[in-house]
Amino acid sequence: MSKKSILLLATVDKERFNAVKEGVKSTKKDLEQGFPACIANASEPSKFEKFKETSNYLREPLFTELRSNSNHFSNDAVQLLKFHGSYQQDNRDKRKRGEDKDWQMMLRLRCPGGRISPGLFNALDSLSENLGNKTLRVTTRQAFQMHGIRKDNLHEVINKIISSFGSTLAACGDISRNVMAPAAPFTEGAYPAARELAKEIADLLSPQAAEEAYLELWADGDLSYKINPSKKVRKVRSKQTKNSVYSGDKNEPLYGPTYLPRKFKCAVTVPGDNSVDLLTQDIGIVVFTKKNGALKGCNVYVGGGMGRTHNKEETFARVADPLGYVDAENILELVQAILALQRDYGDRRIRRHARMKYLINDQGIDWFKSELRKYFIHNIEKLKKEGKASIEDYLGWHKQSKKLWFVGIPLLAGRLSGEIKEGLNKIIQKYQLDVRLTPNQNLILCNIGTQQLSSVKNSLAEIGIKNPHSPARLERQALACPALPLCGLAMTEAERYLPKIIDRVEALLARHKINKSILIRMTGCPNGCARPYMAELGLVGSGIDQYQLWLGGTQDLKKLAKPYLQKMSLSKLEETIEPLLIDWKNKGMKLSLGEYINNKGYHSIKELISGGIDLP
Repeated sequence: MSKKSILLLATVDKERFNAVKEGVKSTKKDLEQGFPACIANASEPSKFEKFKETSNYLREPLFTELRSNSNHFSNDAVQLLKFHGSYQQDNRDKRKRGEDKDWQMMLRLRCPGGRISPGLFNALDSLSENLGNKTLRVTTRQAFQMHGIRKDNLHEVINKIISSFGSTLAACGDISRNVMAPAAPFTEGAYPAARELAKEIADLLSPQAAEEAYLELWADGDLSYKINPSKKVRKVRSKQTKNSVYSGDKNEPLYGPTYLPRKFKCAVTVPGDNSVDLLTQDIGIVVFTKKNGALKGCNVYVGGGMGRTHNKEETFARVADPLGYVDAENILELVQAILALQRDYGDRRIRRHARMKYLINDQGIDWFKSELRKYFIHNIEKLKKEGKASIEDYLGWHKQSKKLWFVGIPLLAGRLSGEIKEGLNKIIQKYQLDVRLTPNQNLILCNIGTQQLSSVKNSLAEIGIKNPHSPARLERQALACPALPLCGLAMTEAERYLPKIIDRVEALLARHKINKSILIRMTGCPNGCARPYMAELGLVGSGIDQYQLWLGGTQDLKKLAKPYLQKMSLSKLEETIEPLLIDWKNKGMKLSLGEYINNKGYHSIKELISGGIDLP
């Protein structure tokens, strides 16, 4: 290995780098001493890695361009903007040859477990009406997105969110994203512990130097808005400068100046509740509690992820592997250690190969566990039994505690607009209700007193929400990404077409008197934001009016679907899946559709759907 090929990455400080550089012939020894493989096996990082390193902790050129007269950001600034919670988009419905694009920003919030305070909801409602496209959208990671923000208004919007005690920091980018947890606000059982752990993980993995840059830019330097971690989180954070967990950068001790190779996702849940799609996460955690509700320990899974690229077989969706069980006092250290391991070993040369799922797939879970010992000194035991899990959506009315109630409100594809958005804001402000967003893109109103029940029910009925417990069966758990017209990655439609797709599949079920539901998910591209590869019936955009057909996910969200057709026109939907539904019914429907598909076998299912022959 030539010395020229060894380049400094963010994960190792100058002193450690020079030590490796001077001893290039002793790579094995370097690895044994704990030097990251990306340095000991030094290879050229991508241009984006170098760009992050020279950005001054995600400042430039974003800071400069925000003050320019241009109506959009350059590509370099856009890459940094993601870490601040925003994507640059244009309205593709308005594209005209020879004219400038209709540039606008999408803004995404950081809200662990989906919690939105009454004041923050009010601010978002006002901002979306006055400076956005008049809608809010619940994402599949339990956050709000706002669309249609002009570059000139971006500072005002983020500043207002911060002053309303919200944040957009690390909602996007190569960093730990919004941490998920069950949205149900139960005050007993394991749910409070799961919510608290999600908040602690979010604070633990929050960047430090980048947070200062974020507040310097968007809050005019007011550092009083910095996160205020609990004593427990501060104690674990103090260990970010120790041993292998240390990035070598005192300003950004966990991440270093190039942060992670790619995005990183965490979720926490309780036994039996898989609303968070646990196995699709980089880190999935199931909490176990004592009789008094205190956290006892956690099952941990690693290496899940949905994103892939068409015609790139080296990219794929993957479910997480079981790592093991750890005691409560060590779970935060474990999460921190796993992120540091991915920081050091994740692929910084090829971005589409950078997620932790590829690292574990390539090296194996046994290697991962062995290497983790350099970062985490505590014991990892075998998984504890969790019992059967299902997707809990908590729609309708539920008892939150002895004196409080909550109500889950269905929002197909998460879109909130018009009279319903306005009406919900009035109800939330009048009764000062907390809001929680669900992984199923729905919304929960919390902390409703028994004496308020009747009034809240009447107010909801006035805006058309009369039976929140019983949406149409296919709508209940269907997901879709925004896709066209705003997402720059979208190849075709998703959110705008989902209602029609549901109606068409529902008509087929009614025609054949099938009384079971089907888990449907739809995306406009293969990146998998709506997690289509876990669906019983997944539609993944692969061209104009063309979709891959994925079948065989299960309703407990523990098994990946498989691709059966690479390019199917939506005009062939009924022709394609009707023979499948008929055979399922003839078999008695004792199994869910996904289980039936897996039992019948790939080739038999392929024969049944031959009507949807791949387009040339």
